[in-house]
Amino acid sequence: MSRASYAALVVTALAAAAAACGRSARASNPLVPAATTMVTAWQVPLDPLKDPSLTDPKVADQIKWGYRIFVDTPHEAPRFTGGKVACANCHLNAGQRERALPVVGVAGVFPEYNNRAARLITLADRVVDCFLRSENATEHGEDALPSPTAKEVLAVSAYLSWLSRGYAVGVNPPWRGKNSIAPDKLLPVAKLDAHAGEAIYAERCTSCHGADGQGVQIGDKKAGPLWGPDSWNDGAGASRVYTLAGIIRYSMPYLAPGSLTDEEAQQVAAYITSKPRPAFPFKDRDYAGSKVPADAVYYRAQR
Repeated sequence: MSRASYAALVVTALAAAAAACGRSARASNPLVPAATTMVTAWQVPLDPLKDPSLTDPKVADQIKWGYRIFVDTPHEAPRFTGGKVACANCHLNAGQRERALPVVGVAGVFPEYNNRAARLITLADRVVDCFLRSENATEHGEDALPSPTAKEVLAVSAYLSWLSRGYAVGVNPPWRGKNSIAPDKLLPVAKLDAHAGEAIYAERCTSCHGADGQGVQIGDKKAGPLWGPDSWNDGAGASRVYTLAGIIRYSMPYLAPGSLTDEEAQQVAAYITSKPRPAFPFKDRDYAGSKVPADAVYYRAQR
């Protein structure tokens, strides 16, 4: 049996074991509301570290470590993290906030077709891609890249599978894909103004992200870096203007999500994607046989 096949079997087994530990019925919407408050802003409804039903250490330890990686990636998975971004910097409330890229119930959707990879990908493939791009694992060189069999990848997959227990296989949960601005509201990339975005950023974003985009320490919380060497690399989804704009539009500002307009979110995204960030060395392999999306601005020199 190949290592990839073995990894897939391990993840499937973990998912099944996690499902056995879960409740028989799930709430119709288990997520922290998008319109969050100071009370709910940092809530984690499903926290495996506090789940007494996780009694089998062979499974529980992996789910719990996957959760810790998710919320503190640079410290828990340093060999696959090239900067200071955690999964939970984008997937808010440990991946459990509405309209903030929630991952509850998504494990059963895989395998699914990925346009950027131009092939069917598994859940483990998707986690690897996040490490490579959003966590900038390529910073450590080609000999140290994550694979579907890496223990960190399996642990994160176990956490995602645990979050998906009780949900239908092969069906998107209703909250997935709700971070996109409507196509008829998208402005041509060439007409976006990074200077206008900078002005909005200065007014609405610096209290948490800082004028330098590197994050402001507020108690024990700190926003992840938006650009520079410690940020996600230029092959990440958030390096696409429209993708980032959708995240900003519906999950930012942190305590007032949805308060920016479609246009304001796109202008801020244009500003952030005008900044330097680490280079993903394999951009030439992306979008094979198809056109690079217009908002993938860091790919312009590739094709």
